[in-house]
Amino acid sequence: MPNTSNHRVAVKPTIDVLPNGLRVVVTSIPHSQAAVLAAYVGVGSRDEARDTLGLSHYLEHMLFKGTQSRPEPTAISAAIEGAGGSLNAFTSRELTCYWNRVPFDRLSLAMDVLADSVRHSLLAETEIERERTVICSEIRRAHDQPGQRVGQLLTQSTYGEQPLGWEIAGDLESVDAITRDHLATHIETWYRPANIVLSVAGNVDREQVLEFAERDWGDGWSAQSAEPAPAREIASAGMSDDLARIEMRNLEQCNLALALRAISRLDPDRYALALMNEVLGGGMSSRLFTEIREKRGLAYSVGSHPSAFDDAGHLAIMAGVTAEHVLETVDVVLEELRRMGSEPVADEELERVREHAIGSFRLGLDAAASWSHRAGGMLLANGTIEPVDETIAGYESVTIADIQRVARRIVREDNLAAAVVGPFDQADELRERIANFSPN
Repeated sequence: MPNTSNHRVAVKPTIDVLPNGLRVVVTSIPHSQAAVLAAYVGVGSRDEARDTLGLSHYLEHMLFKGTQSRPEPTAISAAIEGAGGSLNAFTSRELTCYWNRVPFDRLSLAMDVLADSVRHSLLAETEIERERTVICSEIRRAHDQPGQRVGQLLTQSTYGEQPLGWEIAGDLESVDAITRDHLATHIETWYRPANIVLSVAGNVDREQVLEFAERDWGDGWSAQSAEPAPAREIASAGMSDDLARIEMRNLEQCNLALALRAISRLDPDRYALALMNEVLGGGMSSRLFTEIREKRGLAYSVGSHPSAFDDAGHLAIMAGVTAEHVLETVDVVLEELRRMGSEPVADEELERVREHAIGSFRLGLDAAASWSHRAGGMLLANGTIEPVDETIAGYESVTIADIQRVARRIVREDNLAAAVVGPFDQADELRERIANFSPN
């Protein structure tokens, strides 16, 4: 019979700081068969100069391409995959993360390989040039995929000409300008112990993790690495001059996106916004899905999601529709946005989305990798790790009035942007709707 007891052992990350300032988070999950290691570095695309945009992402690629002790370009991946594991990395606007996942008894190897790749890359000129071609192919692929391209255009419309509005990977021109000196300086400037969080989760022992961390991350840093990393430029509140960007393409349908500037990552209204999003477009029972797909049959896929940064954020709404249905879909979205601020949600609707948000959050923590990334990302970005019970309490505390208040904060005049990729020839009509949008 299934275990129906409410008794459970709480998973609680521990935080230690090495003498050099590097923070180590350990989340012990004794029943796991894995050890997941993630090195979070506090630098992303919003910290870059426009003429070398994509530098953080370029370096992310290069740190897999050979080190002093593993000079062959494939040696890093071979070491982890040879132990039955996997590895990868990602770059965002505010951080870069390198991770690997191995059977728990290969923790020592995983720590050595992760530290070796992050700290001792050769940055060989031949590999830099080879990877430049790969990255340019990645940029071209994103441009060729309508779903990704409309997201790029929407970000540009929402944030304008500032780092948050630029592409994480850069463009062909900026990537072509990046040199080995740029990459080496980027490491020296940002890859400093106090700007790195090492997060380890799974069937691991805290003392052993700290022993390996001190072994591989404790010594050998430059004198400059003891200095604080540069301060981040504050985001501006303004949006783009072109609030509706249209890219004509000969496709079967249009990819439509709209966005509202919203709130930052630690804003007190963050839980209310999360539940507002659930009501609006967070699932198959959301208002947008029900009205646009189920009632009107305008789109196969439609939904919304919030994104938040240190000092800014936005709420995006995406749909795939035929060209003749773009404006009707926009009208439905605008009307649902007005409703969010003018009409309180029903009690049963609030409880439904609350349960969905809490349940999705719990299910998202069903693996060691989830705990590793949650703890590492939170500690780096926020300086603390919010306990699971506090997150759930945040959702449980949201009231109907809270949702209406946050809706009124973001659904306002001069705070709407749009983008379309596809065979859409009614740009003037779309721009008029965006420019004249009012919550009343």
